[in-house]
Amino acid sequence: MNTAQSQPQTANQTGFRVLGAISFTHFLNDMLQSLLLAIYPILKGSFHLSFAQIGLVTFTYQITASLLQPIVGAYTDKHPKPYSLAFGMTSTMTGILLLAFAQNFAMLLVAAVFMGTGSSIFHPESSRVARLASGGQHGLAQSIFQVGGNVGSAVGPLLAALLVVPHGQSSVGWFAFAALTGIAILWKIGDWYKEKQRVLASKPKAIAPVSALPKRTVVIAMTTLMFLVFSKYFYLSSLTSYYTFYLIEKFHLSVQNAQIYLFVFLGAVAAGTILGGPIGDRIGRKQVIWVSILGVAPFTMMLPYADLMWTGVLSVIIGFTLASAFPAIIVYAQELMPNKVGLVSGLFFGFAFGMGGISAAVLGKFADLYGIEYVYRLCAFLPFIGLLAIFLPNMHRAKSKA
Repeated sequence: MNTAQSQPQTANQTGFRVLGAISFTHFLNDMLQSLLLAIYPILKGSFHLSFAQIGLVTFTYQITASLLQPIVGAYTDKHPKPYSLAFGMTSTMTGILLLAFAQNFAMLLVAAVFMGTGSSIFHPESSRVARLASGGQHGLAQSIFQVGGNVGSAVGPLLAALLVVPHGQSSVGWFAFAALTGIAILWKIGDWYKEKQRVLASKPKAIAPVSALPKRTVVIAMTTLMFLVFSKYFYLSSLTSYYTFYLIEKFHLSVQNAQIYLFVFLGAVAAGTILGGPIGDRIGRKQVIWVSILGVAPFTMMLPYADLMWTGVLSVIIGFTLASAFPAIIVYAQELMPNKVGLVSGLFFGFAFGMGGISAAVLGKFADLYGIEYVYRLCAFLPFIGLLAIFLPNMHRAKSKA
């Protein structure tokens, strides 16, 4: 009896150990990725960039990840590559080193391509690892995995303020050591992933999971989710890419103080992410999606007219609420297409990156033409797209009928 009890306990411990490791490497990956965004004020001054050029750097980085992620996910659905995660982190490290020693705008774009490629390999496969280690708690596993990335995105600007701003662009190169740490951990995760695949292959082949919904309903639901991701990431891009410029221009903050505000905002995003998944496990993912996107609309409408204190408070509420949607969206989409986990993960992470890149370029042009404050007044209406959540089917009801 003791032996029987110890086996599930060991499996559970192993699952959380892997989830912790993949979350930590997600932290490292997104911390490194966020450095590109965090040092925009330095790059703008050093290379005399316009807002449109800043947007083009973001576009190049994010569109690279956007186009490659679904391809990587679809390929690894059929041909799992356990050690591809370490390769992706190597690409990110290459981008960091190029960013540190870039001499012109073209080199910045090349660095952005390498960083986008690293992200495109990392996200679909690491999302699959999180699901494999979930023990059936898919929402919780996605939240643990994603919160690592959100915390990394929050820490990146803070480290940039403390280390890069005082010492200059070349100091970004020191972060290559963080990438090396990630490569070592991801290689060990690759060992676990390879063994997991071997064990699964040795078992009798199970019937491939299928959706509990008709194909037409799945297509409508996936399209609706894409619109919701568009709304979420188009708005978030206005904060992640231009929040520091907005604070500097409207409230005359220093670069370092503005980056601290960005750190607080991204910390709220991390907190929202960790809660979105488990809440979705309990009350249903459709409810979380509905509240997190449409529910943020009153706060986005108030933000452009708030003073400095309320700008900080509202940005925290907005970041926390919006971020809770993405783990729920990912798991909801995986339930819609349960036999294509990698494709779904790559598609949504890639689409999110693509929307971030396109919106950064578009909003940068608007900021050049009409001013940065106009961007926030315009984007305030985006959360109303959350009304489309009415078209999402109730997955719990569909499974019960099936």
